Amino acid sequence: MTPSRRTLLGGAALTALAAATGTGTATAAARGSSRKWPTEFPLPNGFLPEGIAIGSEPYAYMGSRANGAIHRTDLRTGVGETLFAGATGLVAVGLKLDHDGLLYVAGNTGVARTHDSRTGDVVATHQLSEATGHFINDVTLLGDRAWFTDSRAAALYAVPRGRSGAVRTLPLTGDWVQLPDVNNANGIVGTADGRALIVVKSTPGELYKVNIRTGHATRITLVGAPDVVNGDGLYRIGRTLYVVQNRLNTISVFHLNPTSTTATLTGTITDPRFDVPTTAARYANRLYLVNARFTSPQTPETTFTGVAVPI
Repeated sequence: MTPSRRTLLGGAALTALAAATGTGTATAAARGSSRKWPTEFPLPNGFLPEGIAIGSEPYAYMGSRANGAIHRTDLRTGVGETLFAGATGLVAVGLKLDHDGLLYVAGNTGVARTHDSRTGDVVATHQLSEATGHFINDVTLLGDRAWFTDSRAAALYAVPRGRSGAVRTLPLTGDWVQLPDVNNANGIVGTADGRALIVVKSTPGELYKVNIRTGHATRITLVGAPDVVNGDGLYRIGRTLYVVQNRLNTISVFHLNPTSTTATLTGTITDPRFDVPTTAARYANRLYLVNARFTSPQTPETTFTGVAVPI
């Protein structure tokens, strides 16, 4: 099914896509080979998905809010398998796959885990904060660290990429004002120059640029949109930033200025198959998203899907 677009995306996104993938030839080949791949695939009933991660190979990794399980789907066929069965008390929300095969997983209750993406085995568990009063929500990879957001505290957490090392806590300062009893920091990506982080604040719907040395947060000026309310997952290609607004069933597309201090709305992506999508990952010329279905019954019998839209 073809997504509807209230504003057509310009050629800048495609140019950035080619730059991000390294070579135009490889990008063209990936686009051609993926055209007949499924654009929707099932997840296990009751899975309660939230995060999705894709690396250089055509496999999507998705995490479960129900028990921390990790599910992997072959994007070429839509066939999936459960790599990690999870356990009572575990949660898997945001995920990012590193080039060495390690999968970084935000675990909600003060923890993050590292999994072997081939086997699903837990390689390490990282205690980022106290269990209560915190919601470790999403993760991105920047420099030599995996950076995690905390929706209930004004801090980011940096875990060394690899199998060992001390966790660093980075308090958020500057323009950042932590709001009580709501989800604040959610999705996170690095800036195009690799020197800072961009964090979406779900409530009231703002974007911030965060200095990774000091934690100083500068609110990003939005042009063409009043806010990014319900902002969840972030994905960036060059200076094109995709903001998944979950309960709005919309991806807002922004063009960042060179310093990532202004974001101008260039288009939106919607699709009738969206059912509260939360996070996004890219392969070739598609964004893949999981439908969290927050507005539907969250039972062991509830069905869930992943969907793909062209970019």
